[in-house]
This record gives sequence, C-alpha cells and structure tokens, in this order.
Amino acid sequence: MYYYQPFVRNSVQTGRHSRFRPNILRVSGEGKLAVQPDQANIKLGVVTEDEELQNAQEQNAAAISNIKKSLNDIGITDKQIQTSDFTIFPQYDFVDGKQIFRGYRVEHILSITVNEIEDTGLVVDTAVDNGANIVRGINFEAENQSELYQHALSLAVMDAYKKAETIAASLRVQLISTPVSVTEGTFGIEQPVSFQSSPFVKSAVSTPIQPGTIDIETHITAEFTYYS
Repeated sequence: MYYYQPFVRNSVQTGRHSRFRPNILRVSGEGKLAVQPDQANIKLGVVTEDEELQNAQEQNAAAISNIKKSLNDIGITDKQIQTSDFTIFPQYDFVDGKQIFRGYRVEHILSITVNEIEDTGLVVDTAVDNGANIVRGINFEAENQSELYQHALSLAVMDAYKKAETIAASLRVQLISTPVSVTEGTFGIEQPVSFQSSPFVKSAVSTPIQPGTIDIETHITAEFTYYS
C-alpha cells in the first residue's frame, strides 16, 4: 500500500523566496519473526467436592501441598509456583424443578513457570501423578520477547523504506531517506497452546509437549518526502 501527494507550487511565500511543499510518499511496512520459545507457563490444579466445605478445602489443600512438594523435588522452586485462581462454588442439583443443595466445589489453580522448556511434559506428569486433576492450559513464551518485538519493529521500518525506494525509482524522483513520520500500527504475538482447559486423566504414557514457534508480527506506516 502506498500513497503520494503531488507537488504543489507556491504553497508558502516568504519575502522574495518561494518555499514549496515537498511531495509526500506514504508506505506501509511489515516485520515478522518466528522464534522458538524458551519458557512455558502451565496452569493446572485441583478440584475437590464434598458436602462439607471444610472437608473439600482440606482435601484440596493436601493435594496442592503434595503437588508443590513433588515439583520441588524435580527442581521447580517455590518462586516458580504461584496461585493463579482459587474459588469455592456451592453445588446444586435440580430435581422436579426444585434446587437441592449437593455440596461444595473447591478449585485451586497454580501457575507454574518452567524455565527449561524440555521439562514441560515432566512437570505436567509429575503434578498429575501427585494430585492435579485439571489443566487450564500451557502457554509458551520467549524470555526476551520485548527485544524480539523491537527487532520485528525495525524490520517493519526497513520494509517501508525499501518500498519507498522502489516507488521513488519507478517515478524517477529523489527520495529523502529519513521519513518525516512513522506511525506504529497493530501488532500480534501468536503463541502456541498445547491444550486447553480440561480435566486431566492419568496415563501410563508420558505427556508429549510440542512448543512450536512464536510468531511476532509488526506493522508501521511511514511518510517520506521526495523531489522531482
């Protein structure tokens, strides 16, 4: 996409000299990067139900404590484990149009940061083997994601400049290489997710984790001046 504004004569008069408005060439630029993630964030936890709230809480707390200890044993520190969500829901059944109290549901979700991405499957399996019965999802991230975005942004600027150069050469005009304005547009960071929220069933087979790539995409609009 490009836009150019035709040359306008006698736009401003200053004393005996005429100052002309330069022509404007507007182009878009795009920068894309596909990078391998080096971190994983896992959200999983424990759901317990009981007629008595205290029993449901105690069962849940015991399972969460067991999960944390088992993760510590494989090298996941307490700093890498945080509570993401904790909820208590009263449960009801509807019989013949009537609401009948069934008990309480306690849900405790942990957010676990895995710095060694190849250990993601091990962390999930360890948690499940020690009491986790729900997995909210796995997000893969790059530790230096901000720096990668800046690089993608610079690629977008270079892309815009190359387009402006091509257009100027086609028009046989002189391009001023420094843009008069650059506007950052929308950007996107697409992160692969291994699986979504679901109850997790224990299996004798180790959980396969495929991190894929993180796609970072940036867009800018730049305006250059040129002279005939």
